[in-house]
Amino acid sequence: MAEAPAPRTGLILSLNSGSSSLKISLYRLTSQTPPEADAPGDPVKLVLTSAISGISASPTFDFSIVDPSAIKKDARTAKDDAAPDVHDHTTAFAHFLDYLKQEADIDRDQIVHVCHRIVHGGDYYTPVIITEESYHHIDRLSDLAPLHNGAALSVIEACLETLKQANSIAYFDTAFHHYIPRHISSYAIDQDIANKKGLHKYGFHGLSYAFILRVVSRHLQKPPADTNLIILHLGSGASICAIQNGKSLDTSMGLTPVEGLPGATRSGAIDPTLIFHYTHKAGRLSHKETGERGVGVTQAEEILNKQSGWRALAGTTDFAAVTKQRETNPAAQLAFDIFADRILNYVGAYFVKLGGNVDAVVFSGGIGERSVELRDEIIRRSACLGFAMDEGKNKGVRDVEGEVVDISAHGGQKKVLVCRTDEQLEMARQCALEEKFWL
Repeated sequence: MAEAPAPRTGLILSLNSGSSSLKISLYRLTSQTPPEADAPGDPVKLVLTSAISGISASPTFDFSIVDPSAIKKDARTAKDDAAPDVHDHTTAFAHFLDYLKQEADIDRDQIVHVCHRIVHGGDYYTPVIITEESYHHIDRLSDLAPLHNGAALSVIEACLETLKQANSIAYFDTAFHHYIPRHISSYAIDQDIANKKGLHKYGFHGLSYAFILRVVSRHLQKPPADTNLIILHLGSGASICAIQNGKSLDTSMGLTPVEGLPGATRSGAIDPTLIFHYTHKAGRLSHKETGERGVGVTQAEEILNKQSGWRALAGTTDFAAVTKQRETNPAAQLAFDIFADRILNYVGAYFVKLGGNVDAVVFSGGIGERSVELRDEIIRRSACLGFAMDEGKNKGVRDVEGEVVDISAHGGQKKVLVCRTDEQLEMARQCALEEKFWL
């Protein structure tokens, strides 16, 4: 395991571990001289992308070359190829490394830094090189992000074993929200216990929010420090963030990613006592001791993380399917309406918290970038706040290239934008700009 600066001729690998997926991007530096943080353009260039999906079910493999000049031969691309040798995140990463060597002729020794997206960083607020200490720190936090931290640790272990010449560097989704004011991040519980156990709002999707803030402020031709946004990161895991003067003021997720919006399998915010009634033996509300039983933390987390959301409501984790089935399936309509209602709760609250001084509302994430119907629903019902959207632009988002697409209606008081977020690029960019990581 390397813990030393690397030559600027080396490659950066960015890894984004989901609960049943692994997204991979490989980058090279655009210059052999240290870049300036505020220089135009990105300090890295994408060489190739890869993804392994359905790791826990029927794994498929994608591999695509973006910069042919950076590889030694014509590589065979892959799209939804079966990957029978993949059984978990460790074997998924091994499958990628083998393909990288065989098809792109890129030796693993050329990789000098590996950036890992870690959902929960606890009290880590800056990227850290993985050491025994930091590894165990992340491991201890796995219970707070059970859908992601464990998967990321599996890939970290594989990197430490197979890429011993490279630094494995952890980038934390929670770091972006470090400056949320204490009265917003604190829960109304005994503060001695809260401080001792680290029980407060951490917030997540921070790498995505950092990317969106940077590219949207550039699109608006404003310094990030002067930019106020309401950002909707909507995917199978969904959250919303209020950005004030370039910093996170508030966000919907809390101590864990369960708080806030519902997702594909997450419940979102609920009455905290609901879980006890949900698992109640009597099957109805009761205060009799004979009708009660203990609910373990693991059981509660399993229900709220994996047995809820639109899977529980509509029988699918595919929000596109939920949207298509609305007219014929009341359960799908309910799932769509609940999601839209909870989003509106936060849009309204954050608009007030920002005093109405909002440069734009920004849709991002898989659902935010693709769901014409959900964007229409949210903006139509937010018209009282001054948001207006062009119907034609909304339907044509997929046909417009670039990181930011403006779908605002002509004459609207507030901007409505779609941003194609890129967490892997954000990690690689931060890595390239960190002088201590390079010779």
